[in-house]
Amino acid sequence: MSLDDVALLLVDLQNDFLAPDGAYGRAGLGSPELAALPDRVAAVLALARGHGVPVVSAQFTLVAVGGRPPIIAPHLSALRPFLGAGDFAPGERGHALVDALGTPDVVVEKVAFSAFHQSRLDWVLRGLGAQRLIVAGIVTNGGVASTLRDAQVRGYAATLLSDGCAAFDPDVHAATLLSLSAVAASARCADADALLASLARS
Repeated sequence: MSLDDVALLLVDLQNDFLAPDGAYGRAGLGSPELAALPDRVAAVLALARGHGVPVVSAQFTLVAVGGRPPIIAPHLSALRPFLGAGDFAPGERGHALVDALGTPDVVVEKVAFSAFHQSRLDWVLRGLGAQRLIVAGIVTNGGVASTLRDAQVRGYAATLLSDGCAAFDPDVHAATLLSLSAVAASARCADADALLASLARS
């Protein structure tokens, strides 16, 4: 089966979310499930690249201009009051994809839960000829779920890596997977081993 219409979409797998010295790590936010993601996703990424599948990384971005505080949505500012100047800033280490995943083919700045909201993601995916998406990232109940549902609205067929995403609460992660898998049109869920085997057969 051809993989010419497939893209691997990574959501928010950035140093400021996952690295111990990142914005969330410094605030004491993390979990073993989140920490395990990069190595798990790296295996899928390597095989995808071997099959010529483009890697698109949607990366949460905060913009600061002229010494002003970064532009943060009010609900996020209330939820994560520790975010400040330099966090998730383009060009800074915290904004970059985690080291274990290397350099993506395309970076799309992400400003809301959904990677499609007010971004060039749809334009990039259409330009790549992508109709099927393999999705991994954080958090399962936030950016990942929102992006998957927006992908459905835009006509993409998405496969969510069930062990290639995580939330701060494992119970919330499990509940979100159940919710997403119950809506077959939104996405199907597969673990990394099953997806690797499928790619290897292609």
